[in-house]
Amino acid sequence: MADVVVDAMVAEAVHSELAEFAGDLQSLSWLSMALGGIFGSLLGGYTLSQLRIDTIFLLFSILPAIQLLSCSLIKESPLESDGAQNHDSKTMKFKDDVDHSNRKNSFIKTSKTSKRKNKRNNDNKRINLKYESPIRQPRSRLERYCISLKSAICNLVGTFKQPIILRPMAWFFFSNITVPSLSTVMFYYQTEVLKLEASFLGTARVIGWIGLMLGTYIYNRYLKHKKLREVLLMAHVGLGIGCLLDIILVSKLHNQLGIPDKHVVLWGSAFSDTIRQFKLMPFLILSGRLCPHGIEGTLFALFMSINNLGSTLGAFLGAALASALNISSDSFHNLIFGISIQLLATLFPISFLFLIPKEATGLAS
Repeated sequence: MADVVVDAMVAEAVHSELAEFAGDLQSLSWLSMALGGIFGSLLGGYTLSQLRIDTIFLLFSILPAIQLLSCSLIKESPLESDGAQNHDSKTMKFKDDVDHSNRKNSFIKTSKTSKRKNKRNNDNKRINLKYESPIRQPRSRLERYCISLKSAICNLVGTFKQPIILRPMAWFFFSNITVPSLSTVMFYYQTEVLKLEASFLGTARVIGWIGLMLGTYIYNRYLKHKKLREVLLMAHVGLGIGCLLDIILVSKLHNQLGIPDKHVVLWGSAFSDTIRQFKLMPFLILSGRLCPHGIEGTLFALFMSINNLGSTLGAFLGAALASALNISSDSFHNLIFGISIQLLATLFPISFLFLIPKEATGLAS
């Protein structure tokens, strides 16, 4: 929820005077998160080796409380105020139209027959009702909420139906569910077979955060003006190379070159996190530029929900693949074969890159 709110605030800033710095704002947000992740990983590794578990939980419960108090520093204005101003302006316009109509009717000659007068009066009543009915103030807070919710849904559906949003979102979903995730299997392989310590895995996570920062910088500096198809093609080719690194790790080919297991794990983690940013950043920036005012958080929540659903289904697919190949914490004989299938599946989404609009770039014009 906090990530969605932050992305919504960035999108709102993009809609204001900072629109020309859309990529910079998104990059700054991700760089800040990566920097916090680095300190968090280092702090977690230190406390794990120096403090008791109950003390660790107490310490890490204080940090979210500080974050909660920092929310009071954020200034925002409710959307109802803007809606009320628009509503009042419409009301004044309707009243002026009604007054003008009444003044115009006052100049009609009195020599008309009584029948014509009655007909004219009835017409004026219908005109008044026509103008007055749309400006009726909502009677209750619940009714105002319902009107606001209806407006937000209409805006969300209208935005979601845009090809430049719908087609990339569909591609992201399909690219996740078609690639089986073997990350959990690789974790057990690193701990059970390679005997890597928990402290080292924490260090690897720090390297991963650094890779995320590097990927954010590279994208914002060199790739944000390129076509989305080219960037996503490069991303999946890079993810395929990451699978090759896993194959080298499992087959122990690196040991023949005198390269330790830890080096392959460290640099493989940094490389994979860097490439994943090339896949994630374009759509986040594009969505922030295109989503209408008032539903930024809703649109980002929808995107992340679809993205997380695809990742979850990909994890289930990876579990099914591991089960079919009889891969478990006690048996890793078929792990190379499983990673090879994952490599082919990683390249498969390239075949339906046609879902991405040909003219779409990382920055919407």
